[in-house]
Amino acid sequence: MYRNTKDWIKHLEDAGELIRIKEYVNPELEITEITDRISKVYGPALLFENTGTAFPLLINSMGTEKRMAMALGVEKLDDIAKDIEEIFKDLSSPKDGWMDKLKMLPKLSSIASWMPKVISGKGECQEVVMKDPDITKFPVLKCWPEDGGPFLTLPVIHTKDPLTGIRNVGLYRMQVYEPTLTAMHWHRHKVSARHFAEYKKLGLKMPVAISLGGDPAYSYCATAPLPDGVDEYILAGFLRKKKVELVKCLTQDVQVPADADIIIEGYLDPEEDYILEGPFGDHTGYYSLADFYPRFHITCITHKKDAIYPATIVGIPPQEDAWIGKATERIFLAPIKMTMVPEIIDMVLPVEGVFHNLVIVKIKKEYPGQASKVMHSMWGAGQMMFTKIMVVVDEDVDIHNQQEVAKYISTNFDPGHDIYITQGPVDVLDHSCSVMAFGGKIGIDGTKKTSEELASRFKPVQSQTIKRFSPEERKILMANFPEIHEINDSLLDSGISLIFISINKNRKNHVKALSENIFKHDFLSPIKVVIFLEHTLDVNDIADSVWRFTNNSDPKRDHFLISNLTDPSLSHLTFDGTRKTKELDGFDRDWPNILASDEKTIKRIDEIWDRLGLGPFIPSPSLKYRKQLYKGGAVVEE
Repeated sequence: MYRNTKDWIKHLEDAGELIRIKEYVNPELEITEITDRISKVYGPALLFENTGTAFPLLINSMGTEKRMAMALGVEKLDDIAKDIEEIFKDLSSPKDGWMDKLKMLPKLSSIASWMPKVISGKGECQEVVMKDPDITKFPVLKCWPEDGGPFLTLPVIHTKDPLTGIRNVGLYRMQVYEPTLTAMHWHRHKVSARHFAEYKKLGLKMPVAISLGGDPAYSYCATAPLPDGVDEYILAGFLRKKKVELVKCLTQDVQVPADADIIIEGYLDPEEDYILEGPFGDHTGYYSLADFYPRFHITCITHKKDAIYPATIVGIPPQEDAWIGKATERIFLAPIKMTMVPEIIDMVLPVEGVFHNLVIVKIKKEYPGQASKVMHSMWGAGQMMFTKIMVVVDEDVDIHNQQEVAKYISTNFDPGHDIYITQGPVDVLDHSCSVMAFGGKIGIDGTKKTSEELASRFKPVQSQTIKRFSPEERKILMANFPEIHEINDSLLDSGISLIFISINKNRKNHVKALSENIFKHDFLSPIKVVIFLEHTLDVNDIADSVWRFTNNSDPKRDHFLISNLTDPSLSHLTFDGTRKTKELDGFDRDWPNILASDEKTIKRIDEIWDRLGLGPFIPSPSLKYRKQLYKGGAVVEE
């Protein structure tokens, strides 16, 4: 695989996938603004060679499906799942004779070669030892205007269980406060957080080491949802087809990759008070708000002589993290199929759902109720437990074609019978649930129904003829409901019984009342699903509409099932995808703002664009989102 970051950069450059930027660009806000423009058009990796520090900065290196596959050493991401499936089958198949067992030896030898190895002496990552460790010497990014400060955004964090010594490798952001002080942002469900709790019980300081750079497989594996106790460097060895060589840190009892660019060593003291960390512009496209996290004290920093600082940004999709998530979607399909839910054929996590808000699952359906069984199995499978909206369809659907999926669901889905509402853990970054990290979920059965599933219904679900509203019908809606700002019924042309309506919500129970009243108009009778969104959003932008809806709704609290007034066999499902407030919704949590660059930064990048070597001018995506900003900073003002 890749010997180090420079080798990775060479491969990107040789493939025409990287641009070097020699113009000075400020790591505070400006690098983010450029990268956001490039990410939105699926542009190249960027190497900022003039950061105002001694270190170049590499970003967006895995920012397309092609580069993500390159990072993991394959032509296509699905190739990895096929390899895993073959290994599972080989290891689990019966071995009747000694010849069959002998045939397994090369396979077992290959597996053994993936195991990480601690080597003696120093690694490349320790060529330079900072006399006085100072993390501010690196081009640490401040990404968005309301961020609490600069953050390490691609740190590979190494901890170990104090009782078993088992290593964990994770990727969590780190806010920088002082040359030797950062926060450690890990959520309660992370393995490293549990390690920290064990050190606290023992009354011991917790050794930690952070690596930056090296083989890009390290950064990916730090994000991978591996089973507890499985070393992430075994996965890295499998992906690289070569074991990861580790070296001992100089001041902490932790091992790190020898070929990394930068190593930051330190400790956490469980007896110390936590530090206020954040806000931070997060992958949801909203700020995650300030909260208290452990303090990380730096004891040593080492780096290669020609070290390159790696970073990423997250924000309104698509960004680089979309492709890291796509790799996980493809790689972990095989283990899920083979160990938990064998009827699964494929699954997709649409980028608009920011990983944990929406998943579409394709199954081989063989019996009634199977879609429900799959949903609940998936909700119990590792990080799939955070999924808010789970949709199940049949094996003859191309789930990578969003329009085909939506039409299939529309045809086979009966709102009155085919939704499953539950509640449970949700992602800590979900701002829509009434209490932190606990909220509603919805399952949607979009499969064809068996005779048993139809037996209790008035009549089989039917696809009524649907057509877009006439100008007269639009006028009627606008006149009767002046709070309606805009209607997007374009999907009706494709046989998809779903419309988006933006409204100016201005009273308690507004969406519920609107849901009950709007279907009194006969021309809405065929519509199965209506999603209500805020008047500041352009509902003709379907990708943005789905992104805002999945972020802003708790499916249990914010869905309304409305009976059809003329046909009891039909029902309508509506969702409140608007911002929730204390005044109108009794919502007691702070609501975060969406992410957008400030006007000064946008203007600065516009002015220097021609000097960056990035080709034709790309306008700032933030120009659209600045129009949607709420009053206030990271926290929306009431």
